[in-house]
Amino acid sequence: MNAVAIATALPDARPDLARPQVGIVKVSTWRVGTPERQRAAVDAIARAWQSRPWPAVGLLSYTVHIGTDGDTLLHYSQWTDEAAYEEFFRTFRDDRNAEIDAAVPGIERVGLHLYTPYRSTGLGARTKAPGCVVAVDAEFEGTDPGAAQAWVDLVLDALASDPAPAPGGISGTFHIGTDGRRMFNYAEWESEQAHIDALAAPGRGIGSATPEWRKVLGFPGVTGNVFRRYLPALSLAPGTE
Repeated sequence: MNAVAIATALPDARPDLARPQVGIVKVSTWRVGTPERQRAAVDAIARAWQSRPWPAVGLLSYTVHIGTDGDTLLHYSQWTDEAAYEEFFRTFRDDRNAEIDAAVPGIERVGLHLYTPYRSTGLGARTKAPGCVVAVDAEFEGTDPGAAQAWVDLVLDALASDPAPAPGGISGTFHIGTDGRRMFNYAEWESEQAHIDALAAPGRGIGSATPEWRKVLGFPGVTGNVFRRYLPALSLAPGTE
């Protein structure tokens, strides 16, 4: 008899960002209103998922983080492909969400986006557990479907050549929207304060005043370049009993 897969909590609420099987990533935000409801929602998610078998449809991991704004939750899930998500949506989603909504009524689910992993930095040296995850979203105007990739390439060149990189950064995993005009960066930091200090340093953003960073800042057509900070809360992956 085959073992039944169960939802297993990963150490440090940390998904495997280098997982080779990942074909797509779904990113969304829930708004719940207060810090107390944030924690209650995460607890309800854990109960709903860990009391059921893991969905055998190509879901590789499911991660939830708590926004430092006292309102939002970040949802980050890894899938083998889009068909896997669609099967989960048809077959497994409603009963879990019904249980979560019964525990925390009035959740507002906003901003579901589909991405493919593109490039990363720092994953080979992920020895420190992140105290903060910074979620960076950017959109790109115009008709060039390669704009998001070109911008990420510039960012990684700027990071690699920065003579004084901001301390406290651990890793960055960049994702490209399926239409090529959206970017999402899942950035791990040692702490929330480390990211705050990096932004407070002289210059714009977290980089030094180098020609490479000036190219990033001057890239045409970037709109909606925003970030939110989150505290690691829960990351689930399939295990066996």
